[in-house]
Order: sequence, then structure tokens, then C-alpha cells
Amino acid sequence: MKHNLYPQFKILLVDDEVAFLRSMSLTLERQGYNNLTTCSDPSLVPSLMENEDIGLVLLDLTMPRISGQKVLSWLKEEYPNVCVIIISGVNQVDSAVECVKQGAFDYFVKTSDQNQIIDGLKRAIRTQELTIENQALRSQILSNQLERPDSFANIITSDQAMWSAFRYIESIASTRQPVLISGESGVGKELIANVIHELSSCSGPLVSVNVAGVDDNVFADTLFGHSRGAFTGADKTRLGLVEKAAGGTLFLDEIGDLSLASQIKLLRLLQEGEYYPVGSDKPKRMEARIVVATHQKLEELQAEGKFRKDLFFRLKTHMINIPPLRERLGDLPLLIDHFMKLACAEMNKAALAVPKNLSIRLYQYSFPGNARELKALVYDAVSQSTSNELNCAPFEPLFAKENHLIFTENTVQFPSNAALPTLSNMADLLVEEAMKRASGNQSLAARMLGISQPALSKRLKNMKENHPKNENIT
Repeated sequence: MKHNLYPQFKILLVDDEVAFLRSMSLTLERQGYNNLTTCSDPSLVPSLMENEDIGLVLLDLTMPRISGQKVLSWLKEEYPNVCVIIISGVNQVDSAVECVKQGAFDYFVKTSDQNQIIDGLKRAIRTQELTIENQALRSQILSNQLERPDSFANIITSDQAMWSAFRYIESIASTRQPVLISGESGVGKELIANVIHELSSCSGPLVSVNVAGVDDNVFADTLFGHSRGAFTGADKTRLGLVEKAAGGTLFLDEIGDLSLASQIKLLRLLQEGEYYPVGSDKPKRMEARIVVATHQKLEELQAEGKFRKDLFFRLKTHMINIPPLRERLGDLPLLIDHFMKLACAEMNKAALAVPKNLSIRLYQYSFPGNARELKALVYDAVSQSTSNELNCAPFEPLFAKENHLIFTENTVQFPSNAALPTLSNMADLLVEEAMKRASGNQSLAARMLGISQPALSKRLKNMKENHPKNENIT
């Protein structure tokens, strides 16, 4: 099985004792840190730093010819963003204080408990990853462009909030930190998880599981697997999803429905980076990136005691919120056209014309099921279409009086159960209503609206350009 290198940058071990380099390398590799470079001659450090992508240095303090303090001083001058951890054979407080003053991230004695050194290493890696992520995020925001727009091809949108989320996703996709995707049901959270996995360039697979309603025992067995004989009927070893996703991404959907007992297990997995298969006392190292999603508000679940605060803070390292469809109604024409083409292809039908102003008429509907609901409606409409135009029958209930704006003399009534249209949408609706009352006569409609006929003609032209599929706007 091919595993990705971790961390994404190299860890350089510098020590004149070859035996210690070998021992420390094995210790780190057992902990899952396999992107390592060793150096027993400190004079080679400059060339290694120049030619390798090194983000963390473990540096011996006492070495012949060139001392560790000199190397540290040079590193902090030439590569100030690189973390340096001093590992000394001598426990000297003065040396430790001096090294920290020079910019060392931490200081350990070789005889220290290895767990302390590993914990210090984890902190340093986390610091470097955050630095890299912040630099990437700043660069992405300043560029205002996507580096790999093709990865987002399956997410149909022209909404600026969505594109901002895309830029953020690109900046954090390559990290190993967990990602929390939030949004109402039907907004496309799994599509976002797929994009994160693709952009991460992981060699392993994307493994998905919906954890809603999964009890504690099933959760542990599903994620961690079990050893042979772990319980009655366990006649062979079973690999858990964490192991199946090694080198890739593990996507846990509906994380807000996870039981408190299972939340503890997930928290430990994120904190320690290791897990125990059911019935085994030998830990395994997690080699998958965790992405979770929920339609619930985790802050409210915390207040109700239904979701652990410490787990939430672990998961919210990177948060992506997908806005509901009612907040990006400008995407309606694009989505209707996209779903229509998909449905026609699946049903072996020629592409259909979209009826006049369908998307505008849908602006008053709140779409509680979001894009998933719209997709189902369009598929139903395509299946019922017998001509070259999309059948509007499935949409008719949405156009009912209780979901529509009611135009009366000098009054417009807004239903309380429907989303408010934007000012731009409202202007289009007024033009649509005037044209309807004027039976298509622009001069009469212009007088109703209190504008000139050329001004109305220009607005109608803009509406047609903004909604190219509504070819009947005149």
C-alpha cells in the first residue's frame, strides 16, 4: 500500500551521532512521520536547506567543528519561518534559555521521555502547517482566482460567497487538519468533500460513511475494525474505514448525530492520531485526513449538552459553510439548465427549452430541500416532457398563491413563509408583472412602471442576457 509522506514538508534531523539519527528516525517513522532527512555533518545543513523543502529541524546542540547554537543562529537568520527543536545530550537550563532566546521552538534532553519529544514535535508541525495554510490563504484571497477551477466543475454556481468558499478550500485542501463542512440538507456538502479530496492530491481513496444513528459499538467496529476473535462471530480480522482510507480522506457525514460515547472515540483519534481495533491492544496509526459534515448547528448542540465542546474545537480548525439555495437565487437559471441536461442525457432525450421566466417565478420559493429538491423537480419535469419544452407541471405547486407575491393596486404582499426577493429580483418581478398585464405591449407596460419605453426595452434586454435560456423575454 502506498502511503503519502507526512508531514507535507521535510523534517531534518541533524546530529553527529549516526546511531542517534537512526534511532530517532525509527521512532518518528513508527509515529507516522515518514518525510525525514538525516544529516550527521552540520556543514551540509546550508545545502540541504537550499535544495530540500524543510519546514522543521531537530538539531543536536553539541557537535564537533560547528556547534548547534551556530547552526541555530544561521537558521533563524536565513530561514526564520522554519521551526527548530533543540535535542541536547546535556540538561543545562542556561543553554535551553539561550536557545529559546535565539528562536528555538523547543528544547529537549535526549534522555527525556520520548512521548515528550513527540508531543513537542506535534506542536511544531501544527505551527508550521498553520503558517503554510495562512500564507496560502492570503495568497488565494489576494489573487481572487482559482488555481484549479476544473475541480469545482460539478458545483454549479456564479455566487460570490460560493467562490470565496472555493478559494478557501483550495488554500486548505493539502493540509492534514480536519475540515468541518456545514450547511442545510441538500446544499451539496458531499460534493465539497469530493473537491477537498481531489485537491489534496492524496494517493489513497475517499471513504465516506453516514454516522447518523450509528450506535457506539457499530461506530467503533466500522471505523476501527476488529481483530479475529474480538467477539462472537468475529472469525476473521476486519479492516476499519480509517485503515481503508489510509493515504486518502475519511468523510464522516451527519457528524452532529453522533452519540456522545462515539464522540469521545473520534476525539481521541484526532488528538492522538491512533486507534485500537476492537479486541486489540496494539494501536494503529491513522494515515487518513478527516473531513466531517453536518446540517445541524453544533454550537446549539453544545449548549444542549449533545455535542462535546473539545471535539467541536478540534473539528473547526477549518470550517466551510455552504449557503442555502434561497440565499443564492441567482444560481437558479444555471442549476435548472444543468439538471435539465443531466436528466435529458440519462433519459436519452434531446435538450429541452426552458419555459419563459421559470427561474424568475421560482424566486418566491424558499427551497427547503435546496439544490437536491430542485434537481428532483427538474428530473420530474423532464420525465413528463413530451414536447421540446420543459414541462412545468411539477413546478406549479410552487407557483401557488400562498407562495407568490400578490400584486394589488399600490400594494405588494409578501407571504411570511417565503424568502424575500432581492432588490434586483424585485425589479425583474415588477417588469414581468407589468408585461403580463400589458399582454406584452412594451409602451403600455412602461407607462405602468413610470419609465420610458426605451428604458424598459433596455431592462428587458438585460434580463434576457442574464437569463439566456428564457428566450421568450421580449
